[in-house]
Amino acid sequence: MADDAALPVTDESLREEVRAWLAAHWTDPLQGEAERKAWMAKVVEGRWAVPRWPTEWMGRGLSDAQGRIVEREFAAVGAPGTGQDRTNLWANTLLARGTQALKDKLLAPLLRGEVGMCLLYSEPGAGSDLAGVRTRADRQGDHFVVNGQKVWTSYAASADYGMLIARTDWDVPKHRGISFFFLPMKQPGVEVRPLRQITGESQFNEVFITDAVCPAENLLGELGQGWGVLQTALAYERSVMGEGARGPRSGVSEGPGEPLIALAREAGVLSDPLIRQEIARVVGLKKLNALNSARAKADLKQGTTSALMSLGKLAMSRILHEEARVRTLILGAASLLEGPDHPRAEDANFLTLNAYFTSIGGGTDQIQRNIIGERVLGLPKEPEVDRDIPFREVRTS
Repeated sequence: MADDAALPVTDESLREEVRAWLAAHWTDPLQGEAERKAWMAKVVEGRWAVPRWPTEWMGRGLSDAQGRIVEREFAAVGAPGTGQDRTNLWANTLLARGTQALKDKLLAPLLRGEVGMCLLYSEPGAGSDLAGVRTRADRQGDHFVVNGQKVWTSYAASADYGMLIARTDWDVPKHRGISFFFLPMKQPGVEVRPLRQITGESQFNEVFITDAVCPAENLLGELGQGWGVLQTALAYERSVMGEGARGPRSGVSEGPGEPLIALAREAGVLSDPLIRQEIARVVGLKKLNALNSARAKADLKQGTTSALMSLGKLAMSRILHEEARVRTLILGAASLLEGPDHPRAEDANFLTLNAYFTSIGGGTDQIQRNIIGERVLGLPKEPEVDRDIPFREVRTS
C-alpha cells in the first residue's frame, strides 16, 4: 500500500478521484465469492474502505462529510466495501483499543471480510446486566485461560474470533474487574451449540468455554478496563442496528422506493386512507431515525461512545415491529398464508417474528430506555446495591 496517499483538497477533487478510481477498477456485477474477495482487497488497497481512518491505518484522514462523499460515489455505481469506518464493528473496536500486534495481524483481514467474528457478551446469568459476567480469564504467562458460558451468540459456529468480556479480577466492584479480548474460536476448548429460533433458523448459539487459550496480545484496552472497551463496541453495534436491519427473506423484489407503498399498490389497497396513514407513520419514523442517526454519528468520535446511539437502536426496533404490523394489515387475511407459493405473506410473517431479534440484540429495548433516561435526559440512575462491593461478595440466585 502506498504511503504517500494525498488527502483531497476539495470535495470536488475527492469526488473526481473516487469516480476515476471506480471507473478503472469496478466491474458490475461481481461474479462469485473469489471475485468479491478480490474486489474488497482492491478497496482496502486503494484506501477507500475506511477513508476517515488515519493514513497509517489504511485510511485517508477524511472528515465525516468527505467520507460521505466517498460512500455516495460507491453507492451510485453499486460498489460495496467503503464506509467501514462507520459500520465495521470489529475493525473499529480493534483500531480504537487493540494492541499493535493484534492490529497488524487482523485489521486488514477484517476490512477485506476474511475473518469471521461473533460477540461473546451475554451469559445465562448476565444478560441485561452485562457487568455481572462470570466467565473468567486467568493469566498464565503469555496467555489467558478462559472458562465459562455465553449465550445468544450470533454466527458463533463460523466465527474465527469472538469479542469476549470476561472477569479477570473478583476483588473489585463488578464494572472494574472485566477485561475485553479477541478469543480464538476454532480451538478444542470452545463448544458451540445452536439455538433454534421462532423463525426456524439457528443464528443464535450458546457457547461453552473450557480451558480455552487466549494470547495476551489479544487483550483490548488495559487489564480490568474492559467495561470501557465494551461501551465503545456497543456504540458501534447500536449504530449499525440503528441504521438498518435484515429485510424479507423470500428474495422476491418489491421494486424501488418505500417497500410498504409498493406492497400496498400490489395488493390494491394504496387508496385506502387507513393504510396510507399507517404507511405514513412508518415512513415518518424512518425519516426521524435517519436524522437522529446523523446527529449521533456527529457526536461519536473514533474510539468513544455516544448515548445517542441508543435512540437509533430503540427507534429501529420500533420501526421493524411497526413495519411488520403494517405489512400484515395491508395483506389482510392473505397474511395467514405461508411458504414459497405466498412470498408476500411469508415475508410479513418472517419480519413479524424476526423483529424481536432487534428488540433483544445490542441491548434490550428496556436497557436502551434506561440509557436514554439516564445519559441523555439526565434522570436519576436506577439503584444498584451491588455496584460498589467486591464482585466475589455479590449474591447470586
